[in-house]
Amino acid sequence: MAGAATGPQQTAPRPQTPGEVTVVDPAMVKRAVSAAALGNAMEWFDFGVYSYIAVTLGHVFFPSGNPTAQLLSTFGAFAAAFLVRPLGGMFFGPLGDRIGRQKVLAITMIMMAVGTFAIGLIPSYASIGVGAPILLLAARLVQGFSTGGEYGGASTFIAEYAPDKKRGFLGSWLEFGTLAGYVGGAGLVTLMTALLSTEDLHSWGWRIPFLIAGPMGIIGLYLRMRLEETPAFAQLEKEAHAKEKERRAAEKRIGIREMVFGQWRAMLLCIGLVLVFNVTDYMLLSYMPSYLTSELKYDETHGLLVVLGVMVVMMGVQPFAGKLSDRFGRRPVIGAGCVGFLVLSVPALLLIRQGSLIAIALGMGALGLLLVCFTAAMPSALPALFPTKVRYGSLSIGFNISVSLFGGTTPLVVTALIGATGNKMMPAYYMMAAAVIGGIAVLLMSESARKPLPGSPPAVETEAEARQLLAATAAR
Repeated sequence: MAGAATGPQQTAPRPQTPGEVTVVDPAMVKRAVSAAALGNAMEWFDFGVYSYIAVTLGHVFFPSGNPTAQLLSTFGAFAAAFLVRPLGGMFFGPLGDRIGRQKVLAITMIMMAVGTFAIGLIPSYASIGVGAPILLLAARLVQGFSTGGEYGGASTFIAEYAPDKKRGFLGSWLEFGTLAGYVGGAGLVTLMTALLSTEDLHSWGWRIPFLIAGPMGIIGLYLRMRLEETPAFAQLEKEAHAKEKERRAAEKRIGIREMVFGQWRAMLLCIGLVLVFNVTDYMLLSYMPSYLTSELKYDETHGLLVVLGVMVVMMGVQPFAGKLSDRFGRRPVIGAGCVGFLVLSVPALLLIRQGSLIAIALGMGALGLLLVCFTAAMPSALPALFPTKVRYGSLSIGFNISVSLFGGTTPLVVTALIGATGNKMMPAYYMMAAAVIGGIAVLLMSESARKPLPGSPPAVETEAEARQLLAATAAR
């Protein structure tokens, strides 16, 4: 990165004054986006595999008996990881604001890989009894704690590197990475389900995707260690060193209270936006494969193939939706998703419940395209809610509180609601309720497209753009 008066070959911004502009280095932006997205893909491959193979894990780690009880137990362990995510956010978020985004993202990568690799080594319930689900829960808690610092850090990292006019497009690649991770996990589980017998899958096959986490974690760590700190954080750090000792001490004392209560309005908006984003995300990508198998008695392999196809389509649309959010704004794109889920959730689920491959594909495809409204715009909209000095911490805390209460618990809550009421339309009603809350948040949020991040100077791609912007500012 470079300041407005420095050459583009430099990789760090010089100290800026309030009237200056950050000129980004295109090569550095590509590296930052690629590393954040690839690292996110690896993390969510690890995390997502658990969802895709949930029915098998129920047989392996919990007592035989009622299949619904096994699935509930499996999703209970899935949800438990989300309950510790706010703790991870409260730990890693402030740490990222204090020591830097890049260092914390490397730590979260290591922890996630270790937690996932450990699951592949745990003996089954038939071998060690109750110790199996206990060890599974412990590994899931490590995953959940590390993931608490992942999304807030990765989205902050990309947002702080991106030029203002392309933040939506570049941010959309973060969720492209997430989808790629899900596709990798779903594809591997589908392949194993097709090639292995049920006995082989239950005895040893299920371990394969978890053991892959070891080498994948090493690759992800290498990518993230090669990154430099974001210009926004580097600038904040330089300003702190340039000012008096008391001011530096005050900067370092930024704590949870300021990150939460000092940003209470932005925090509530963040929670509402993340609620609709993650309820619909986990409903479609995590819960639906198990819903098709356990509730609709649909063939497991075909169900996973449908979800895999939907995710591939989403990946193709993702960057274009990110560009739309740059052109028309984050609010119209996210708002369209909320309206779509409110109106189309019931018709889409009715299509899915018809049971034919075409009907399921159409219903899932409609929900997937609506979900792209969130996956494309949220990575750029959420970091823009908070100023630089608390962005990582506040976003991590708000994001993970919402995910823990509403997103990660979606499979467990919906499974329990169906069991209690016998109404298999509960997934649609749950998404509609989330859409209403998300719509309210959209109405109350400010538009952030093509504007500087709060607490940061404008960011542009070329020296010419910087001069034009400075001249326009001086002329006012």
